[in-house]
Amino acid sequence: MPQCRTWRKSTYSGGTIDDDCVEVSLAQDALVRDSKNATGPALAFSTPAWRALVNWLV
Repeated sequence: MPQCRTWRKSTYSGGTIDDDCVEVSLAQDALVRDSKNATGPALAFSTPAWRALVNWLV
């Protein structure tokens, strides 16, 4: 996973270090990771798959 990606924290985060939270990085694809484990694994989505997921959730 490239280090030069920009990560954004979910707006559903409670704002404290102990809160469950995810971060997303949108580039040519979408990567999703646990904000408490930034060096851990990330889920990768293609752009169409990410859009379909977000539209399904809204």
